[in-house]
Amino acid sequence: MSDLPVVVAARRTPIGTRSRAFAQVRAEQLAGPVLRATLADAGSATGRPLDVADVVLGNCMGPGGNPARVAALAAGLGVGVPGVTVDRQCGSGLAAVLDAVTAIRAGDDRPRLAGGVESASTAPTRSVDGVPYDRAPFAPAGWPDPDMVEAAEDLARADAITRERQDAHAARSHARARAARDAGRFDAEIVPVGGVLADDSVGRAEPLLPRLRPLFPGGTLTAGTATRISDGAAAVAVVPHRLRGGAAGLVVRGHAVVGCDPALPGIGAAPAVLAALDAAEVRTGDVAAVEIVEAFAAQSLAVLGRLGLADDDPRVCADGGALALGHPWGASGAVAMVRLFSRLVRAGAPAGTLGVAAASVGGGMGVAAVVEVVR
Repeated sequence: MSDLPVVVAARRTPIGTRSRAFAQVRAEQLAGPVLRATLADAGSATGRPLDVADVVLGNCMGPGGNPARVAALAAGLGVGVPGVTVDRQCGSGLAAVLDAVTAIRAGDDRPRLAGGVESASTAPTRSVDGVPYDRAPFAPAGWPDPDMVEAAEDLARADAITRERQDAHAARSHARARAARDAGRFDAEIVPVGGVLADDSVGRAEPLLPRLRPLFPGGTLTAGTATRISDGAAAVAVVPHRLRGGAAGLVVRGHAVVGCDPALPGIGAAPAVLAALDAAEVRTGDVAAVEIVEAFAAQSLAVLGRLGLADDDPRVCADGGALALGHPWGASGAVAMVRLFSRLVRAGAPAGTLGVAAASVGGGMGVAAVVEVVR
């Protein structure tokens, strides 16, 4: 693996529910401090200042104008550092990291900062012919293009995932996140922004889960088993192996982006994980840590079932997932990578330990990466 790029630093903001903690904070104001902190961490880890070749950020609903470049300037990286913005919807942050890895492996072996950012609170209102809309189509006319909440309900019905299983999964996510927060396992990865020091929703929904009404008549989905729309940013530093120095980190052993039925987009992470495992020539049983973006409890359970994993597998979102922390769309895939970095590198996992990050994507896609600890 001496020729593979290495993730040597990883940071994120606290995650704030839309219109709460970061109600007035723009995308570049979220991403800028995270980029600065990640670059500083990388310099300390490698023992040298890094000359950043590019900033690659995922973003879904931002203001346009290339938020990655705006964030790079806001971070004070200098006018010579470019930026590019990736839109793969909920997989954007992870896709951005993989783009950075691929660029270095392709021969441009200069360091990159990559991740994602979403400010749902300040996202502009979009319209066609003066008519506002919440989101652009994920599929062309004549194809299924369900709202993501409806798609999650359809998936629960198709896989016979009960309300009780969904409630239990959401409660487990909150309990794990609360335990991680109380034990300080988030502290080293969080960059305070605007005086906000911690995720704002951990544990809030857990006591209410059994009392919440279904979102659809006769359905099983509730507000507690659907993640909250959120604001946040996350970033990693990716360096060529020659610049790693003695830094511990993660190398991407295999990755994949796949398509699936747009009528059931929530399952996309499952075939993506299987393809990434094949690319890395490993199996699910070889993996020590898994981070799957929990957009909905039903979606997470459907993915776990297709991967042959138990609902309560301790390797999966061991410190809680998006159901507890929140879901800043364009950043969530990058948050998954930050969490893997904390669970494996910061926690001292031995060299060779494997992890998986994955997300299902609106429109019927999935993205996944298999990482390995190097020391």
